[in-house]
Amino acid sequence: MEKEDYIKRFNEEDAVGWIEIDKKIDSVYPGVEPRHYGPLCGIHYMAGGTDPIDGISVYDHKSNPEHLHLISYGMSEIYYNPEAAGQEFSKWGFEFTFRLVPYSGDQGDPGWMMQVFNNLARYVIKSGRWFEENQYIPANGPIRLDTDTAIVGFATTLDPELGRIATPHGEVSFIQLVGITQNELDYLNEFKSVEKVAAFLEDMKKDNPFLVTDLNRK
Repeated sequence: MEKEDYIKRFNEEDAVGWIEIDKKIDSVYPGVEPRHYGPLCGIHYMAGGTDPIDGISVYDHKSNPEHLHLISYGMSEIYYNPEAAGQEFSKWGFEFTFRLVPYSGDQGDPGWMMQVFNNLARYVIKSGRWFEENQYIPANGPIRLDTDTAIVGFATTLDPELGRIATPHGEVSFIQLVGITQNELDYLNEFKSVEKVAAFLEDMKKDNPFLVTDLNRK
């Protein structure tokens, strides 16, 4: 989309990218109202807040296993911005997602994972390095702090339901974080190969098609 067409179609009140994300989510959860959380610090990043993620929606997914589906808003260009019209990628070009079997230690939705989203977002902004599918990330400890869990890192994949979308600001990939164990991290680190990560995740899908993280997995 050219800048001139963008200005004709939208105005400053339009959260252009946010609307496009919602359209895709609605195709998976038609008519479902999520539980939505704003910046954890209470102030939007553009207004001087410390949390780069402007919003996180949580949906209850009824597949087997039933799980929570978290989706971020903020790594892509979500607000009106004519200067971003027609780019190849929308800002960083992705949003985070995560699927979690509800954990008994959580009081409600997993605020700790929302903090993980923000920590990784700060890393992206500081380093200038974005996340793509088929990468792996050590957490240097349990992904949920002070928790007896074998899940100590993440592999990244394209969200199996949300995939990629084209927006007026460019492409957005929904990058899902998948919890993995130390043995799995060691295996992926041995090869340091995108192909190995992809093959590992495909194998995991045989028993776990949505690549849901379970903190009780050994």
